[in-house]
Amino acid sequence: MKIKSEPQKQPLNSSDTVTFADRVLGFFLQLRIKKSLPKDVEVLNPYQNDQVFELCRLFYKKYYDDPGQRILIIGINPGRLGAGLTGIPFTDPIKLLTYCGIQNSLPMKPELSADFIYRVIEAYGGPEKFYSKFYFSSVSPLGFTKDGKNLNYYDVRELKESLREFIIDSLEKTIAVGIDTAVCYCLGEGENFRFLCQLNDEMKFFKRIVPLSHPRFIMQYRRKKVADYVADYISKVSA
Repeated sequence: MKIKSEPQKQPLNSSDTVTFADRVLGFFLQLRIKKSLPKDVEVLNPYQNDQVFELCRLFYKKYYDDPGQRILIIGINPGRLGAGLTGIPFTDPIKLLTYCGIQNSLPMKPELSADFIYRVIEAYGGPEKFYSKFYFSSVSPLGFTKDGKNLNYYDVRELKESLREFIIDSLEKTIAVGIDTAVCYCLGEGENFRFLCQLNDEMKFFKRIVPLSHPRFIMQYRRKKVADYVADYISKVSA
């Protein structure tokens, strides 16, 4: 795929009402990590790719083209086969086509986390109902790789420290697109939850943070209990 370093796009529509989708697309366009990162760590920024950004535009205009608020479900950071490829959190190219009806020419490879999340979305009532209430993002909305493998923002201490300013700024801007701050659901009950809670204690982003088992953990180590975890998700996000 051809990458352009400075894409020229106009995400906002010409009407007087700026929608949730408009603000999200504008947020994606300005995502940049300005600080130097540890050696051999590479950034996944799919929003600099015109093809991917157009898929994002189609997706967010389909499900978020209204001025209403959403509840945030926040992951760790994008991976190579999910949001790092499509630009849409927990949506691989297969789910984008089969569940969202958006044609794309990206490599049709599944992502484990997306497999689980779309089971939850279907159990909730389907994409239109789910996305009318919830919005997915990540503590770091840009992903990372090292030696060709996915890297979590907290896996390398120097990386987490260098990303602190970027993470705080991104969370502030994510909330500004139209997030209801009464509750936030955190994917990951370990390091991601601890870091987000520590940051929230300082910055007061959300009144309450509810942890959920991470989809990848479920699909790798608890696959026989997927139905139970889906039910747990539905119970907690519906409370």
